[in-house]
Amino acid sequence: MFRIVSAPLDPATLKAGLGDARAGACVTFEGWVRNHNDGQPVTALDYEAYAELAESEGARILAEALAKFDLLTAVCHHRVGALQIGDLAVWVGVGAAHRGAAFDACRYIIDEVKARVPIWKKEHYASGASEWINCATATAPKNL
Repeated sequence: MFRIVSAPLDPATLKAGLGDARAGACVTFEGWVRNHNDGQPVTALDYEAYAELAESEGARILAEALAKFDLLTAVCHHRVGALQIGDLAVWVGVGAAHRGAAFDACRYIIDEVKARVPIWKKEHYASGASEWINCATATAPKNL
C-alpha cells in the first residue's frame, strides 16, 4: 500500500501492519527532515504531490518490489505539507521470508519513489530564502 498523507506518520502503527507469520525479516526505512542540505542550514520543508498520480506510481513501485524480491508485504507512506526539522517525511516497510530480499527491496522502493513519484520538496533556509529541490537528481552519498 502506497499513500500520500498530510498527518504525521506513526512508525509503530505502520510496522504493525507488516505482520505475517511467514516473514523471517522486516526492514524499515525512515526519512527525516534534516537541518542542512548542500552546505545550507535548512529550517523547514514543504512537500507537495499530485496525490492521485503519486499513489498510482507508488503502487506500481510496490507491486514491482513484491514480485522482484519475493516479498510478503510492502508499504510506503509519504507526507505532504509543512514539515519541521526532525519530522518523519517518508516511511517504507517490507516483510519477507529472508533478510537479503527485505534489505534489497526496501532500498529499491525508496530509490524508485524518489526517482519516479511526483512529490516536490521546497527547502526553507536560515537566510530566509527558499528553493524547490529535485530529489531524483540529488547527488548520491559517497559512502554507499
